[in-house]
Amino acid sequence: MAKTGVKLVANNKKAFHDFFIDEKYETGIELFGTEVKSIRMGHCSIKEAYVRIHNGEMFIYGMHISPYEKGNIFNKDPLRDRKLLMHRKEINRLLGKIKEKGFTLVPLQVYFKGSLVKVEIGLARGKKLYDKREDIAKKDARREMEREFKSKNF
Repeated sequence: MAKTGVKLVANNKKAFHDFFIDEKYETGIELFGTEVKSIRMGHCSIKEAYVRIHNGEMFIYGMHISPYEKGNIFNKDPLRDRKLLMHRKEINRLLGKIKEKGFTLVPLQVYFKGSLVKVEIGLARGKKLYDKREDIAKKDARREMEREFKSKNF
């Protein structure tokens, strides 16, 4: 019986800054043993990663998993393309949505769910520069209000 605890390994904060995330999906990922060990140690980055659908299969490109230090000859290329595991129906549904104007798939986070490595991907629309500025202004205003509230209560 596997534990159901979720342990976050990598988070893509830049995706939330650059895109509007409309929907989120949980996928499995095809990895080798040394890659899983490296992820367990927290050596994973998805900052520059993106997801593409090719021949009815989903792949993640640009995901960096550092070589496992005790893996020697069994280590794989840190930036190799990795297959994401999802049902064919879901992939076809996502493919239809991607063909709409402005949609793309971006990885949002990598985490352990029990003993399995999962990748959360988001169906996203790109933000314009003024949208990004608006978000930054909202965050600054919220932060300022919290500061004022905190100073009044002490």
